[in-house]
Amino acid sequence: MSARAHPTYALRPFLPADAPLLAEIFRASIAGLTGEDYDDAQRDAWASAADDEQAFAERFGRELTLVATVEGSPIGFLSMEGPDKIDLLYVHPAVAGQGVGAMLVDAIEKLTAARGAKTLTVDASETARPFFEKRGYVGRQRNTVMRGGEWLANTTMEKRLARADQ
Repeated sequence: MSARAHPTYALRPFLPADAPLLAEIFRASIAGLTGEDYDDAQRDAWASAADDEQAFAERFGRELTLVATVEGSPIGFLSMEGPDKIDLLYVHPAVAGQGVGAMLVDAIEKLTAARGAKTLTVDASETARPFFEKRGYVGRQRNTVMRGGEWLANTTMEKRLARADQ
C-alpha cells in the first residue's frame, strides 16, 4: 500500500446509505471547528440536529445534496434548500482548509447559475462567515436561531452569480 501526497477529491450525489457518515461529519465538524465561536452548550444543541438520523437522512433526500469523497469515502457535504440557498455545508475537521468546502461551493455555484439563479444565499455560522466572505459573499442580515434550547448567531450572506453563458 502506498500513501498519496495529494489525495484526489471527487463529488457525487447523496445516497441514502451516506446518512450515518454524514451525521458523523456534521457532529465532528461542529465539535472540532466551531469552538472559538460557540460554547459547549451551543455546540451540543446544534449537533443534536443529527440525533434523529432518519429525519436527518430525509432532509438530504428532499433537496439536492452533494457529497465530497476521497477514495470513495465521504469527507464533506453540501445540501441545498430550494433552488438558490445553501442549507448545510460541512467538512470533516481532518480535511478542513484543504479545499473540500471550496470544491463543494464551486460546484453548487456553477450548477445553480446554470439553472438560472441570479444569486446564492447561505445562513453562515460565525465560523463559516470568513470562508464565504473570501468567496465573494456579502453579509445581508444578522440572525439568531434557536437550536435545542440554545440561541445561535449566524449571518445571511449572498453572492451574485455569473451567468452560465458568460
